[in-house]
Amino acid sequence: MRLLRSIYGQVLLGIALGIGVGVVAPDFAVGCKILGDMFINLIKMIVAPVIFCTVVVGIAHVGDMKSVGRMGLKTILYFEVATTVALAAGLLFVNLLRPGDGVNATVDSLDAKLVAGIASKAHAQSPMEIVANIIPHSAVDAFAKGDLIQVMFFSVLVGLGLAMLGRRGEFPLKVVHAFGDVLMKVVGLIMHFAPVGAFGAMAFTIGKFGLGILAQYGMLIVSLYLTFIVFIAVFLGGVMRFYVGLSLWKLFRYSREELFILLGTTSSESVLPRIMAKLNGLGVDKSVTGLVMPAGLSFNMDGSCIYLTMAIGFIAQALNVPLTWEQELGILAIALVTSKGVAGVAGAILFVLAATLQASQLLPVAGIALIIGVDRILNELRCVTNAVGNMVATLVIARWEGKIDLAHARAVLVGRIT
Repeated sequence: MRLLRSIYGQVLLGIALGIGVGVVAPDFAVGCKILGDMFINLIKMIVAPVIFCTVVVGIAHVGDMKSVGRMGLKTILYFEVATTVALAAGLLFVNLLRPGDGVNATVDSLDAKLVAGIASKAHAQSPMEIVANIIPHSAVDAFAKGDLIQVMFFSVLVGLGLAMLGRRGEFPLKVVHAFGDVLMKVVGLIMHFAPVGAFGAMAFTIGKFGLGILAQYGMLIVSLYLTFIVFIAVFLGGVMRFYVGLSLWKLFRYSREELFILLGTTSSESVLPRIMAKLNGLGVDKSVTGLVMPAGLSFNMDGSCIYLTMAIGFIAQALNVPLTWEQELGILAIALVTSKGVAGVAGAILFVLAATLQASQLLPVAGIALIIGVDRILNELRCVTNAVGNMVATLVIARWEGKIDLAHARAVLVGRIT
């Protein structure tokens, strides 16, 4: 009973009930999708204003354009290292485990109509296009679309503007700070709906695709999940232990509620405000969380990067198309660009996958039809890996910039400070 009084216990119950309803009453379960969508929309409603307040307050307190620029460069550098490792991990494990062997699909057997909509919208952006898209057409447009990168860019400018006002900027800064506190209370209210949202999303997934899909794509699912676990334990765990100086396992326990909600809803945005608050609670400066976490949703999706190269390898193996190591390195280089701008919502990675296949011209885009049915199942741990990767990235930049009290963080992680 004590477990059910906590949010993560209630979310676990919601996920379990969702699986049960999906198996017993699949038609009814598919209709429960609206519950998951409602919860995600509630979070989307609040996430952009939360980021605005957090970034403005954090940047205004820094008050130094050079410091913000230096932090931004370090963030980009770490993102590139982490995503390169993630892409390489996907290629390594898909070649070691070879989940596509034995499928023996042919190009003629692929349903091109199934992926026609994805292929038509897929577009591989150039680095300059990626940079240009950071700047919104207008501040209102950025908030209306929920484009978190553009919201963050505008918020940084507002924060710097308030810092430049000096004492005249103190009152509006207090207003923004107070409004941010109000928004976090609203987030707390919305989180009470999290178990219902997790139930609806999981019931829809199982009801629509069934448990039989686990057997059909068993080797791919096992291979991908194993890669996620090894990447988290070895790379992210190593970075946490040897550079940040904190325990990744204790970070898991500290943020378990958010991770369980994410597991159920499969939307990275669904827990963003709460994770940012948890990182601030560890003693990370708000300027760091406000800059790194929103940027990570587009530029540091480690789980999506692993999935991207592993999916390409799976399609090649399933179609019996051998790829040389030079070709695989070329795919990795292309994916370094196409993987940027991945939205924090389920299904966005399929557009990135299509853009990567189009750019490489080594495999047919219709090959996505081989994995489109299982994508929702694969999205569960992929989103968790994305979130953990961005949490670690935030702690790395905070440690690099000296904007975290490690003694306080250790005390929070072991429960000495609530």
